[in-house]
Amino acid sequence: MKISILGRDTGRGRRSRTCVAVALGAVLALTATACGDDGSGSGDGAAGSGTGKIVFWDNNGGVRTDIWKEIIADFEKKNPDIDVEYVGIASTEYQSKVDTAIQGGGLPDVGGISASMLAGFAAQGALEPLDERLAGSSLNGKLNKDMIESLRAAGGGDDQLYSVPTSANNGVLYYRTDMFEQAGLEEPTTWDRFFEAAEKLTDKGSNRFGYTIRGGAGSIAQALDAMYGQSGITSFWDSTGKRTTVNDPRNVKALERYAALFKKVTPAADLNNDFTKMVAQWDSGEIGMLNHNLGSYQDHVKALGTEKFRGIPQPAGPGGKRVQVSNPVDGIGLFKSSKNKDAAWKFIEFAVSAQSNSKFNESAGQVPAHADAAKDAWIAKAEPTKLAAQALSDGSTTIVQLPYYLPDWNTVSKADNEPNFQKVLLGDMTAKAFLDGLAEQLNEAQAEWDEQMG
Repeated sequence: MKISILGRDTGRGRRSRTCVAVALGAVLALTATACGDDGSGSGDGAAGSGTGKIVFWDNNGGVRTDIWKEIIADFEKKNPDIDVEYVGIASTEYQSKVDTAIQGGGLPDVGGISASMLAGFAAQGALEPLDERLAGSSLNGKLNKDMIESLRAAGGGDDQLYSVPTSANNGVLYYRTDMFEQAGLEEPTTWDRFFEAAEKLTDKGSNRFGYTIRGGAGSIAQALDAMYGQSGITSFWDSTGKRTTVNDPRNVKALERYAALFKKVTPAADLNNDFTKMVAQWDSGEIGMLNHNLGSYQDHVKALGTEKFRGIPQPAGPGGKRVQVSNPVDGIGLFKSSKNKDAAWKFIEFAVSAQSNSKFNESAGQVPAHADAAKDAWIAKAEPTKLAAQALSDGSTTIVQLPYYLPDWNTVSKADNEPNFQKVLLGDMTAKAFLDGLAEQLNEAQAEWDEQMG
C-alpha cells in the first residue's frame, strides 16, 4: 500500500526537538524545564525482567475490546510468564486520560497511540523511542513504510518513532445500493453525483433522507474531507509553508455547498451526532448515504447484510481527481515510565505480528500495517477495505496530510471549532467566517511550532 503524504515539508526530521510549552485540553501545561522526569509519571522507567505484569490501555475501548482480549489471550498463552491487564477507554476520553496520567502518575506500560494524539504525548516526554527495538525485532522490514513515516512525522521534530503502526484507516462513502437502484441513480463516484443523489433520495414526509451529516464530535475532519475533495486542493499549507489553505476561496465554496445539506436532505438530529450515533442512525433508518471510515464496515454488515450497501472511496472532484484528508494511522506505543519495558515490548511485537495484525484488522475492517497480513484472503472479501487499499496504491488518490505534529491540533480541530461548525449548519455563521477563524488559529499554531523548532 502506498500512502501519498503531501502538504508542508517542514524539515522537522532534520531538527532536534526542544523542550516546549504545550497546553493540552483546558487545564494541562508543561513549563520549558519540565521535559523528562518531573515526577509526574513521564519519567524513565526500567527494562524489567521481561516477565510479570504489564498494563495495556486500549484507545478505542468498547469498539475494539473483544478483539484485543482475544489477542491478549493468544499472547499470554505463548508467554505464560507475562500477565496483561486490559483497560478499555473510549476514544473520546483517551487523550484526556493519558494527559492526566502524565501529570499525576498512573500511566500504563503500553497504550494505543494514533498519529492524531502523538505529538502532544511526545512533547511531554511520555513515550519511549522505538527505533532501536524495532530494528532488532521480527517486525523489522515487515511493516508498511508509509505508515511508519506517517507516525514518525506526527511525533514532532526529533524524527523518532514513538508508535508502532497497526493499521491505516480511510474515508469511505457508504451508500444504499437498494435505494439507488430503486431511484435509478448512478453510483456516487463524483461529488456532483453525490449531491444529486442526496437530493433525489430525500422524502421528508416519509422520514427518508439522502444523507446523514456529522454535526457533533469529530465533525471537523469530515467537513475538511468534503472541502478538499470538492476543491481539489492538494496541500494543507500554501507554498510558503506558513499559511493554511483551509480558507482558500475554493474551500469556502465547497463548505457552503456541503453545509447547505443540513436539514434539507439530512435529519435535524445530525446537528449533535458523533460517529456512533450517525452510524447507528444510518444502519437502522432510511438514509441513502453516509461518510465515515473503514472502522464501521462490520456494523453495517451486521445491520444490513452485504447486499443492501457498498462502501467506496470518497467521490472524485475536478478532473476526476480524488483528494482526501489523512486519516490518522493507528499504532501502539511504549510509555517511558514503564518499569517493565522488555515485557511491554514483547506484547507490542506480538500484537503487530502478521497473525495478530491480520486478526485485528479483519475485525476492525482496516488496512493492516504488517506486509504479510495485508496479503490475507479476508481483505479481498471485505470490499471497502480492498477498494481503499487499491485507491491508496494505484495513484488515483492524493492525501492531504493534516498537521498532527502540532501539539494543539486536536484542541483547534475539535473543542475550539466544533461548536462553530454547528453554527454554520444552523446558518448562524458563514462558512467564510468559520474557515477564516480556523485558519487564523492554525497559522498561529504553525508559527509557534516553527519558532520552537528553529
